[in-house]
Amino acid sequence: MSFHVDLLGALFMIWGVLTMLIGASTLALGIAAATLVEAHGRAGGSEFAARMTAATFTTLAVLALIWGFAHLVVGRQLRRRRDWSRLTALVIGSVDLFLLPYGTALGAYALWTLLRERTKPLFDSAAPAP
Repeated sequence: MSFHVDLLGALFMIWGVLTMLIGASTLALGIAAATLVEAHGRAGGSEFAARMTAATFTTLAVLALIWGFAHLVVGRQLRRRRDWSRLTALVIGSVDLFLLPYGTALGAYALWTLLRERTKPLFDSAAPAP
């Protein structure tokens, strides 16, 4: 099961990097939308819609950056067999189940790997790290 935990940690880190890249590109879209609103500030419904778009992109970008960073941290700690990383990865993997299609696969693999009885002793705080 050690192989599966190492693979899961690597997959979490890859997912984290990809999510952070998506967050960075969405942040660029949010900044561009905000810049266009300021450059062409027109009164009316179109200005409200443009500001709402900029705010939505920026909010989603920040959430994606945080979510990606969380995956990076937890993935690295899974590979180090930190006792808290198993529970954290189970929580994050459970949320990933709702992110179709790749997050669902990653979440299912995380649950399958980390809920097995043979995996639990790997994260015992008294056990030496490999």
